[in-house]
Parts: sequence; C-alpha cells; structure tokens
Amino acid sequence: MPAPLDRMPRLGPLYRAAALRRAVAADPVLPERELTVEAVTVDRAHLAEYNRVCGFRLRDELPATYLHAVAFPLAMALMTAPDFPFPVLGLVHVANRIELLRPLPSSAAFSVSVRAGALRPHDRGTQLDVVTTATIDGNPVFSDTSTYLRRTGSGASAASARPAAEPPAPNAVWRVPRRVGTDYAAVSGDRNPIHTSRLLAKVFGFPRTIAHGMWTKARCLAALEGRLPDSYTVDVAFKTPILLPATVGFTAVAQGGGWDYGVHDGRSGRPHLTGTVR
Repeated sequence: MPAPLDRMPRLGPLYRAAALRRAVAADPVLPERELTVEAVTVDRAHLAEYNRVCGFRLRDELPATYLHAVAFPLAMALMTAPDFPFPVLGLVHVANRIELLRPLPSSAAFSVSVRAGALRPHDRGTQLDVVTTATIDGNPVFSDTSTYLRRTGSGASAASARPAAEPPAPNAVWRVPRRVGTDYAAVSGDRNPIHTSRLLAKVFGFPRTIAHGMWTKARCLAALEGRLPDSYTVDVAFKTPILLPATVGFTAVAQGGGWDYGVHDGRSGRPHLTGTVR
C-alpha cells in the first residue's frame, strides 16, 4: 500500500518513539505500507562528510551505500510506527544486500521507498527484511535489503560457538578510532546509543561502544573503489561487533569477476564481517 510523504521524516520524534516502545506484538504481522518520498536530492556538504567518514573519494557518483543513509529516516518511520510488531531498539542488523543497477549521479533527483517484508522464523528468533528502493525518472537504479533479527533466546548459535578459523593475511590493517561511532551516527542519522555512549552500550551488553555495521561495509567498498563495475550486487553478513577503538584486518580476494572480502579482529582473528561483490 503506497504511503507518499512530502519530505523525509524528522528523526528526533522517531527516536523518542523508539525509546518509549517496549511491547512485542503477540501475533507479529508486518505493515503493508510502502513509505515514499519523491524528488530526493543530495546535499553536497553531507555527501562530502559521508565520504570523509567512510573513506570514499569525492566524486560525481554516489557510493553504493550512500542511499542507505539517505533513506534511514524513512526506515525509522516505518519501524517505529504503532503497527510495527517489534521495538526497533531490540532488533539486530545481521545482513545487508545492495543491488546497484547503474551509477548514481549526485545531481539526480531520486524517488525513495521503504517497505518491510519476509517475516520468517530463525533458530534464534524471528527475522525480517526492510527493503529500500530508489528510482530516477521512474527507472529502478538501487535496491537495499537490510535483514534484522528479533532474538527470543539468549543462547549462542552453533556457528558462534565454534572457534574462529585462522583468517587470511590482511590486505590492509585499519585502526578504527572511537570517534567512528559518533562520526558515522552524525552522517547516517543512526544514533543508536550502542554506537555513541559507552555507558548506554554497557546497558545493552557491550563493554564499549561499537562501530555501525553499515560503516564497516562502506569502508570495505571504499577500499575497493576504482575496481568495481558500474553495476553489481554487494552482500554482507555482520558477524561480531567491532568494539571501539579497534585494530582490524581487511581482506579482499578477486573471485569470479567480483570480490570476496572480510574484516576480522586484529588479535583473535574472529570475523566481524564477511561479504561478496558480484
């Protein structure tokens, strides 16, 4: 069901709604609305800051991950609505897929839509997808699928219980400063306190603040900049959080015309993220 909006929602009221929401629907059903904003244009100063934080060069084309940040207020509006079945602060971002169908010119006007779907059981709870699409003059150019997990148990999965495999030798070693959490929160709008407040991160079970998963994905694509085609699909699975500050290893291996890439802990070798570009 289309639900057009005049402009991107303001995040302040949405965060207040998220903070107040605690109840989980007894019989979860996802809303059928698709929130849409027409004629979305790029703020060049914001783009420059996003590129700085994530490591991209300044270009006339948008990074593949940029529209995820642009559409974040729409996703929050959908996920904090009274008929959304889960509190947004209880959802864990476990995977993301971006399909870039053509280069995204920074001068374009985009129609951006967000919807939720694919509610399904998982061995640790329930999963769902939040799907963002963008068009230029009615033609699809971008799709972003974020998979979220609503945990219903505290037990670790079999995969996380296994010892970490020996990681490959990194192509690069990144020192990730504590400010990455607050810097990416400012450019993405994602101000979840687990990324910005050490005290509140501890409330949610983390010893320190953690890096945003989408920052880590963007940083990986920035490292591959200049070696990617005009259109591609980039998948990522978020494994373990990066506790800030951190030293991590980045690995990329050319594979079948694309790339297999990953980020792992610089000491333990435990993976933070694994992904592919095809």
